[in-house]
Amino acid sequence: MRKILLGLAITSTLLTSCSSDDEVNNPTITVEAPATYKFTRDGNSTVDFNGQTTRIKMAMELRSALKDNTKSAAELQALFSHREGDIDFSDAELNASKKNVRNKVAASKDLFGANTTLSNEIKSLMDSWIEQQATTVFPNWEMTATAGSAGQLQQAGGGAVRYVNGKGLELDQAVAKTLIGGLMTDQMLNNYLSTSVLDEASNIQNNDNAIVESGKFYTTMEHKWDEAYGYLYGNEVDPAVPVLGADSFLNTYLNQVDADADFAGTAAAVYDAFKLGRAAIVAKNYDLRDEQVAIIRKNVSLVPAVRAVHYLQEGKLSMAAGDTAKAFHALSEALGFINSLQFTRQPNTNSPYFTNAEVTAFMDTLLAENGFWDVTPETLDSISGTIASKFGFPVAAAN
Repeated sequence: MRKILLGLAITSTLLTSCSSDDEVNNPTITVEAPATYKFTRDGNSTVDFNGQTTRIKMAMELRSALKDNTKSAAELQALFSHREGDIDFSDAELNASKKNVRNKVAASKDLFGANTTLSNEIKSLMDSWIEQQATTVFPNWEMTATAGSAGQLQQAGGGAVRYVNGKGLELDQAVAKTLIGGLMTDQMLNNYLSTSVLDEASNIQNNDNAIVESGKFYTTMEHKWDEAYGYLYGNEVDPAVPVLGADSFLNTYLNQVDADADFAGTAAAVYDAFKLGRAAIVAKNYDLRDEQVAIIRKNVSLVPAVRAVHYLQEGKLSMAAGDTAKAFHALSEALGFINSLQFTRQPNTNSPYFTNAEVTAFMDTLLAENGFWDVTPETLDSISGTIASKFGFPVAAAN
């Protein structure tokens, strides 16, 4: 089954035109991707994505803090909306940074550059989840959750304890999985890999002439591509040779999708396209670059789709087995991945696979009345089928 969307190339050959008058063949130009994501100019590395690594680390600290019931709402929000110099993180370098997570959520040029209203609505939803974790879930940390009341539930057989709101939603999971789409995927697919960013202003001319940014070794176009790469691989021990599983976000879940036999090769497709696309920029072959963008968009967009369906189905099975805590945990992850679908990108279009209105309708359905306490298997199957159909894989492939 599958192997639905790889279509990558490690090398690409471009044949220039030949003249029938003089029968002289012009040379063949071959763009080769390096074995690893390493690029240099005059012996100096031209790869830099420190900002992406910083935001991944900030997001990881926020994710951990959402499970610390000693934290206040203000402390949690400060991790999300950090201000330079504030002592919010355990890492002094993060505290000194002028960057934060919140201002890059739902902030891509293509999807939100002309729609700040929607961007602010998405940010506000995440603000509310963070606030509710501190004001609703933390005060009921030791209470048993019931329909309409926050508290804890333990998985069957003495398993993990899950902390949920009155609708059964683990708010920390909703936040973390939404960041996979709203931060990593959106910035990668809809911002840094966009022609509106890669080709902005004089970027093409400067890249053609190897004009680097002031005090740097890279051109602006090279750097923008690298920043997209950083949102996936920026927390790796050696980002040039990623092994995956290096964070709690897109990097790890790409690995999980790739581990499913139905989607094997997805991770390699993304990595190889990133390498070849970067090599194409160095070679000034922008058509080849854009072909790699399409491969990356298709495969990265697949991640939240597969995981959303996977967790919806896992939730259904756990409900049938009578393990409420395990079911709610799975459905919480599913809801976050569903929310992330609005940040995907259909290749060669300006549209995500699902709009904000569509994912909001899915979430509203899941959280109607008493939320997960009341949701039916039929509802979970219906949403699963809609998502899987849009991406062209059977529901069973995500199990």
